[in-house]
Amino acid sequence: MENKRLKELVEERKEELLDLCCRMIQIPSVNPPGEVEEIVGFICNYLEKHGISWEIIRPTSDTPNIVAKMGNPDGRVLVLNGHCDVVPPGNLEKWDFNPFCGEIRNGKILGRGTSDMKTGLAGLLFVMGILSDEKIDLGGQIVLTVVPDEEVSGAWGSKWLVESGTIKGDACLIVEPTGYFNCEIGQKGSCWIKLSVNGTPAHGSLSPFVGDNAIVKLMRVLERLDKIRDIVPRYDEETARVMEESRTMAERLLEAKGARHVLNHCTVNIGKINGGTKVNMVPDHAEAEVDIRIPLGVTTAMVEDAVDLIIREAGVEGVTYDFGWKSEPNSTPQNAEIVEAVAKNVEDVWKESLNRTYQWASSDARFFRYAGIPTLQYGPANLEGVHAYNETVDVQDVVNAAKVYIGAITDYLGQE
Repeated sequence: MENKRLKELVEERKEELLDLCCRMIQIPSVNPPGEVEEIVGFICNYLEKHGISWEIIRPTSDTPNIVAKMGNPDGRVLVLNGHCDVVPPGNLEKWDFNPFCGEIRNGKILGRGTSDMKTGLAGLLFVMGILSDEKIDLGGQIVLTVVPDEEVSGAWGSKWLVESGTIKGDACLIVEPTGYFNCEIGQKGSCWIKLSVNGTPAHGSLSPFVGDNAIVKLMRVLERLDKIRDIVPRYDEETARVMEESRTMAERLLEAKGARHVLNHCTVNIGKINGGTKVNMVPDHAEAEVDIRIPLGVTTAMVEDAVDLIIREAGVEGVTYDFGWKSEPNSTPQNAEIVEAVAKNVEDVWKESLNRTYQWASSDARFFRYAGIPTLQYGPANLEGVHAYNETVDVQDVVNAAKVYIGAITDYLGQE
């Protein structure tokens, strides 16, 4: 069956897709605490209904990963990936509607997870259902992975599936929110660093003549950390070209002064400081946690060298640090076959060219890229609502994303 007819089927059955989206949003799979058993059961029942084989793999008792397969196992493998957990809704009084209502109003689906990323995940489930119902003989195999812990940067979802060798593939499509006109083909890495220093306690009335104030010592280091932003990235011509497009996109999306610099510079956020015992005591210990995001062309080793230099320049003895998290920036070539397949179908459905850009945050895409699997992210979204109050997504974006998915899947795998 040609792609045109498959897309027509998506349109004809779109009410089924929208109902699936609404029902998934009505299941509050909030993480933390990570209560995903209900949504996992719902998804497995949907796959079962459409004759798609699946299994649940649990690296720990409370991290159920769904792995579903269909198509020709002798052909190449396209991994489809999504997460079923959502971030907490926060203060319910700041929502204009019940965050788990899953209602459709004025052309939008409402609720937590609409953009990030239950409607994208529903789109994958829906098109797999169509392919199964229509008995489409694919030239390769779809491997769907639905993970439970992306919102907490979990170790037991995509990371474990890839690093354990449970999942392998020739390409990967992740339905993270990007908006219809954009896809993500690369992202920043990160270093979460905890800095610590000890001092000597004394009565506060004697400071600074007696005692050694740990907070003051730590501040001498923290005030210099912005020098990390001066690290100059090094990359090739293609990366430089995509980087410039990404900088323009960041300015468009963030609408903040200087937003275009977020992608080609390290960012430094001193997110947490602890120190001291009482206000009238010279503190004998202080620590700070710092989030550093690293652009393509910079490595975590370069950041570590910069931190060492900053500590030396501050002239403070006894400062130590360790990494709570470390990941390298990563990317997929802009002309990778899976990227071209998505771009072709975006142009067919939306009549617009697809922007291929880098992301200032990070996601599970890095685990697939570290394994050498060309990976992109493309999903329906109203980006202003992601991880915020009043999250929504446009109905047309959801329906068209499903058309893009079914076209890209069959273009990449082929039909026998």
